[in-house]
Amino acid sequence: MFTGLVEVLGRMDRVVEEDNGRRFVIRWPGLSPEAPMTLGESVAVNGCCLTVVQHDGEVFEVQAGPETLVRTNLGSRRNGDPVNLERSLRVGDRLGGHFVQGHIDTTAELVERRPEGEWDFLRFRLSPKWTPLMVEKGSIAVDGVSLTLVTVGDDDFSVMLIPHTLAVTTLGTLSPGDRVNIETDMLAKHVKKLLGKE
Repeated sequence: MFTGLVEVLGRMDRVVEEDNGRRFVIRWPGLSPEAPMTLGESVAVNGCCLTVVQHDGEVFEVQAGPETLVRTNLGSRRNGDPVNLERSLRVGDRLGGHFVQGHIDTTAELVERRPEGEWDFLRFRLSPKWTPLMVEKGSIAVDGVSLTLVTVGDDDFSVMLIPHTLAVTTLGTLSPGDRVNIETDMLAKHVKKLLGKE
């Protein structure tokens, strides 16, 4: 479980092809030696929950299978690419964003970006299958970043990014045409199923 509050902007040091997927060697700049990665812990990489399979100081490795590579934007990550990183919640941690599972639903394409003062307005397009799970002023995770929805259309949604988010996450450098990972609110998914609307 995560909060959608990105802890650090990491880097893909190396992408390694494996028989049935890929191994990502990722650098977490400034990772404290007092709180090292542990084998088997969960880390959100661009919002996708992955398991640490190897670690050494600031560098750790995770693996992604075919489903993850197809459903997320991790399949297009290359050596040197920045990635949003967040470690999983511990009991007693503050919950500043919203409950994020790290289970990516789909990807969306950035179709509009414009500055509004110090803020940036971003509009994304995605399959209309997912917009019924979104509501204006509700929560959404975009590349693992907890954001508030501004508008929701039939096949699009928009968000506003504050200067801090622009500076410390991958969202600050997105260009139209780029794809991002989307996790809709898990409460909306449960309500939809209970109402028999699947």
